[in-house]
Amino acid sequence: MFEFSWPWLFLLIPLPLSLLLLKPIASNSNTRLRIPGFAKHALNNPNSAPQSRRLSIFEWLLWLLLVSAAANPTWLDEPILLPNEGRDIMLAVDLSGSMTEQDMAYNGQYVDRLTMVKAVLSDFIEQRTGDRLGLILFGDTAFLQTPLTRDLKTVTKMLNEAQIGLVGRATAIGDALGLSVKRFASKEDSNRIVVLLTDGQNTAGNLDPDDALLLAREEGIKVYTIGVGSDNPRGFSLFNMGGSGGSNLDERLLKNIADDTGGLYFRAKDVAGLKQIYAELDKLEPISADEKTFRPQSSLFYYPLLIAIFLISINVMLNTLRTLKEPS
Repeated sequence: MFEFSWPWLFLLIPLPLSLLLLKPIASNSNTRLRIPGFAKHALNNPNSAPQSRRLSIFEWLLWLLLVSAAANPTWLDEPILLPNEGRDIMLAVDLSGSMTEQDMAYNGQYVDRLTMVKAVLSDFIEQRTGDRLGLILFGDTAFLQTPLTRDLKTVTKMLNEAQIGLVGRATAIGDALGLSVKRFASKEDSNRIVVLLTDGQNTAGNLDPDDALLLAREEGIKVYTIGVGSDNPRGFSLFNMGGSGGSNLDERLLKNIADDTGGLYFRAKDVAGLKQIYAELDKLEPISADEKTFRPQSSLFYYPLLIAIFLISINVMLNTLRTLKEPS
């Protein structure tokens, strides 16, 4: 469907005629009007006063094109039905220094923990059709990278752009959980879910994990925790020779957070372990919402604007050539 965003602007079409009617008043005060580039109206010639009250077809066409562009013509595509069922899921991903440990087997080789998490979570995000996802990154503190959205491509892009040290190299689990709870505060109609992924223990932040857990429990937010780290001694870290084998992982805290909020704890020693959460989240009953539609819009204002600019350019060029041919 075709429409104008501001059709009331077409009320300005008679404006040039109104200005011309006021021209005699300006003439009496010795005001001279010159319009460069257009067909010559000898407005400063008293003998041509009657002709100055008319606009050429070209000038009317030009004015109509400019008004049409200002009214913003828009093409509306067919309505797209948005999913009316889904979950609200906030992903909290650890970017502490220990995530550089290369102790995770992936595609036949050992990679660092963050690389494996990005690969598996990217696949997880793509399967969340109908869900709204958000992304929180945490290290010394936590910050919101992506608010809740159905734009899964943006969430995946932001996750893949995350780098170790972006928010420090410590682990603020309490801050990450607390920020997740805060982002869910206005989502009463949602089965709010937090997926908190870390490979360490709380070593930084302004909020104690127990206090953050209390907030999550009071808000009815279900937290799924994932402990990342292999028991394979072949691990390698940029900070320590040899892998930690997940020895710094505070499993007691992660299990406590999951149990107290009705979620589950997973130990991701490899790709298969991390993928377990797929099936568990799919078992959750999605929240139904009112059916909504979305109509993609394409603004077309530049078409009449470009035509007007083209006509002005041609007119100026013709008048310039005519002037050059006239005898001096």
